[in-house]
Amino acid sequence: MDRAALDVELVESLVAEQFPQWAGLPVRPVELNGWDNVTFRLGDELSVRLPSHDIYVAEIDKEHRWLPVLAPQLPLPIPEPVARAGPSSAFPRPWSIYRWLPGMPATPEQISDPLQLAEDLAGFLAALYGADSTGGPAPGPHSFSRGGPVAVWDEQVERAIEALASEVPGKAARAVWQTAVDADSAGLPVWVHGDIVGSNLLLVDGRLSAVIDFGCSAVGDPACDLLIAWCFFSGKSRRAFRSLLPLDEAAWARGRGWALWKALVTLEGAHVRGSAGMGAARRMGWRWGPREVIDQVLADDL
Repeated sequence: MDRAALDVELVESLVAEQFPQWAGLPVRPVELNGWDNVTFRLGDELSVRLPSHDIYVAEIDKEHRWLPVLAPQLPLPIPEPVARAGPSSAFPRPWSIYRWLPGMPATPEQISDPLQLAEDLAGFLAALYGADSTGGPAPGPHSFSRGGPVAVWDEQVERAIEALASEVPGKAARAVWQTAVDADSAGLPVWVHGDIVGSNLLLVDGRLSAVIDFGCSAVGDPACDLLIAWCFFSGKSRRAFRSLLPLDEAAWARGRGWALWKALVTLEGAHVRGSAGMGAARRMGWRWGPREVIDQVLADDL
């Protein structure tokens, strides 16, 4: 089903069909409406999330199973599943209704104090890494390998470095990547969010108020959550974020690799589409475009 077909009219019909108690509530689009799932607001207190492709369906049951387990263990609100809908003739995938969380996605303009944000986010992630992970899902297709070894992206990284040879220093990029691949993970697996970017951080009055979108969550290596150190933080806020997380040097080396991979493939994809990647960067909630993030990663002032 084409993403463009996931619109207000479709959501209204789906809600009326499966949840008639909410059929009278207005449905409104959300500006940053997600990628894996397209999000709509339902009334004042609920939201609807429709998987944009079959590959994202596995995230639904995972979130309904594990978010209620994680929520009491965390210092900030996370999404609360309210109802799960089955596929129908109008929409061939299951979909979800969640409690609406107030706030605006984190952007440089919305943040009152970057250092405070870094401290608050580090506190949230430290609590997540300390949460009970008994029985939690190991990394896999449902998490798009988040929480797994960074080496899974080896071919993509090499292809991107070759494609971007005219603007990315290949020797330096390969050195950072190899260091990430070689950095062993000695710690026990922990809960990871899997997609810590500005668009998944909600702010109220400039402060971090909630963390959303756990579709890439898993129990594994937390290095995948460190990308934000290079795509959003800088200077004091970057150093504070690092100092407050209970992770070793090897984890940060792997995290640097995750950031390099994401920036490389985003820039490569942007060039294929004839752009500089700023649209993708804004959707993901990055402070800089992918070329600038690559510079941040290679300079690495942590």
